[in-house]
Amino acid sequence: MSTRVHQLLKFLDEDPKDPFNIYALALEYQKFDPEKALTFFNLLLQEHVDYVATYYHLGKLYEELGDKDQATRVFELGIEKAKEQQDSKALRELQNALGELSY
Repeated sequence: MSTRVHQLLKFLDEDPKDPFNIYALALEYQKFDPEKALTFFNLLLQEHVDYVATYYHLGKLYEELGDKDQATRVFELGIEKAKEQQDSKALRELQNALGELSY
């Protein structure tokens, strides 16, 4: 386990309610253990459904894993969340990712 992962796990232990700790772990695991990254991204979707950044990175991970249907579903869910939160930057990023995936 990398030093960075160890540090992030410590942060998660100290504050398990902070979605950023889970998000940071998911991003770190995405570099070398996609299945573990999926675990943390899905935990975010279960416990912090409004954490919009999750949707872009999870969709991209599914895309990298060759699961276009799941990537599409995640991007679409993220687009709805971004609209609800009036997060125009996230909305553009998610719409662009979905558009790129469609081609």
